[in-house]
Amino acid sequence: MGCSSCSSEGGTPRGCKNNGTCSSGGCNKLDVFDWLGNMSLGEGVSPFEMYEVRFKNSRKGFFRNSNNLSLQVGDVVVVEASPGYDVGVVSVGGELARIQIRKKAPDLKPLESKKILRIANQAEIDKWIQGRTLEKDVMYQARSLAVNLKLEMKISDVEYQADLSKATFYYTAEGRVDFRQLIKDMADKFKIRVEMRQIGSRQEASRLGGIGSCGRELCCSTWLTDFRTVSTSAARYQQLSLNPQKLAGQCGKLKCCLNYELDMYMDAIKEFPKSDIRLKTEKGNAFHIKTDVFKRQMWFAYEGEMGMISLTPDKVKDIIKMNKDGKLPKDLKEFTESIEKAEKLVEPGYENVVGQDSLNRFENSFKKKKKKKKPFGGNNFNRQQGKPNSI
Repeated sequence: MGCSSCSSEGGTPRGCKNNGTCSSGGCNKLDVFDWLGNMSLGEGVSPFEMYEVRFKNSRKGFFRNSNNLSLQVGDVVVVEASPGYDVGVVSVGGELARIQIRKKAPDLKPLESKKILRIANQAEIDKWIQGRTLEKDVMYQARSLAVNLKLEMKISDVEYQADLSKATFYYTAEGRVDFRQLIKDMADKFKIRVEMRQIGSRQEASRLGGIGSCGRELCCSTWLTDFRTVSTSAARYQQLSLNPQKLAGQCGKLKCCLNYELDMYMDAIKEFPKSDIRLKTEKGNAFHIKTDVFKRQMWFAYEGEMGMISLTPDKVKDIIKMNKDGKLPKDLKEFTESIEKAEKLVEPGYENVVGQDSLNRFENSFKKKKKKKKPFGGNNFNRQQGKPNSI
C-alpha cells in the first residue's frame, strides 16, 4: 500500500523492514525526519493543528486538522480537494509543521486552508490504488492524442485524484501550446475532469527520477526541493572544462551540484590575483595558463614558449606590484619556490601469513608448449644409437 503512492514501480519500501528495494529508499520521495517528534510541549501549549500531507512524488500540501484527529506521521488520510476529495500520507506534524509553513508558505492562513476530513478506510485506499494503476496507461493514450493533434509537447506524468473524478496531466513544452482540443478529447475518452499543468525540465526529472553520472540517485528526486539557477560561470570558477555533455544532467540543463561548492571556490579565488593580467619581465611577457585552488599555485608561460612556470599568488602579486612601479624582473624562475614533497608513509610489507599462493602463479601455465617436429624420411636418425634407421 505504501509503494502505490510512489512513482517508482515495484519494490518493497524500507519502512516494511525488507532492506529497501524501492528507488527512493522509502515509501515516497523527499521523506522528512521529524527531529522534534520526541519533544514534549510546555504547559498550556496546544498542539499545532496544521499537518503537511504528501501526495504522489514530491507534491505536498498543508491541511488543517479541524476534527482533532489523532494523527501520526505515515497515516493515510482523506483531505479536501476541488472538487471531491483526495488521499495522501501525513509527512510532517506538530512543531515541525509550523517551521515548514514559515519556510514554504509564510502567507498561509490556517483558518482558510483545506481540512483533513478523516483517516482513510480500506475502500478509499483501494480506490486510491486503483487510480495509481490507471495512470501509466492513461499517460500513453494521452501522448497518442497529442501526437495526432501535432502538438509540440511531452506529457511526462499523470496523477489521478483519489476519488477518480479528476486527473492532472504534467507536460513540458518549449513554447506556448494550444491544448483546448486535447482537453476535450481526453475528457471524452477518459470520462474525467482534466487539468493540464506545465512543468520545467528540472521538475520533470525530479518526478521521474533516475541515476546521475555520479552513480547516485538524482538530488532533485531524493532531497533537493529548491531549484536555483545554474550558470556556466559556476564551472569557470571551479576550473572545469566547458563541455556540455559533462556539465549537463539528466534534465538536459546544467547540473545542480555545480552550485554546491561554488561559494567555497569564490571565497578561495578572492585571494588570487586576476588571471587576465600579464606579467612583464626582461625575458618577455608571461600570460596565465591555469590555476590550482587547492595547491595555491598559478601557472604562467612566456609567449612563444611551451614550458609553464608555477608561482604562488603572493609571488604573482609581488611581480604585479613591481610592474606598476616600472621595474622588470629578469625571469619568473627567480620567484619559484621549491615545493617540499610530503613524506611518504611507510607502507607495511606483505607477509604470506596464511600460506596463500603467489598472484603470478598462472602466468606461465597457459603458455602453449611448442611440440618438436619429428624428422621424417631417409634422414631420420635413431636417437639412442645415432645411426640412420633401417627402411
